[in-house]
Amino acid sequence: MSAPLHVSEKSLSCQDELSILIKACIAHSRSAQKKLYDIYSPDAYGTIKKFINNNEPVAKEILNDSFYKIFRDIKQYSFQGAFEGWIRRIVINTVADHLRKTVKYDQPHKELQPEDAFINSESVENLSHKELLKIIDTLPGAQREVFNLFVFENYSHKEIAKLLNINQNNCRWHLNDARRRLKEKLNFFIK
Repeated sequence: MSAPLHVSEKSLSCQDELSILIKACIAHSRSAQKKLYDIYSPDAYGTIKKFINNNEPVAKEILNDSFYKIFRDIKQYSFQGAFEGWIRRIVINTVADHLRKTVKYDQPHKELQPEDAFINSESVENLSHKELLKIIDTLPGAQREVFNLFVFENYSHKEIAKLLNINQNNCRWHLNDARRRLKEKLNFFIK
């Protein structure tokens, strides 16, 4: 469901080391918590930045909230499945909690036609990854969040609706509106 969290080169060399580190964090070892933070925070921060538009203080606050929850709930990690996925889920949920408080999702909107949201893939071939992410960052909060969850995190409309406490039709509308806005922006940049 979620894209994997890519751990830096400082990552742990084997599953046993990860297990030992997690158990030390469960025992509230400050040095273990720092090591875990140092390993996983860069990718967690990168995930947060996809949703938070050029607002470093808010992104850092969400990162801190995420790691507070990770350390608070680490004893609930069952050692089944990828630890990176477990962390990523907490980070995404923390971002969603923040955005639910600050972004309006249930706005009146006009009906969009599927062709309004179609983006020709050839039009984005000349853009770099960074340029494309900058364009996505210009989307309004609700559209950006739904777009990122759907496109980058592979969440379904049902999962996004549940996560953001909105109905699936609004979720679809926000995704289509994001695509429509991106199409307009891409057409502007490409001409």
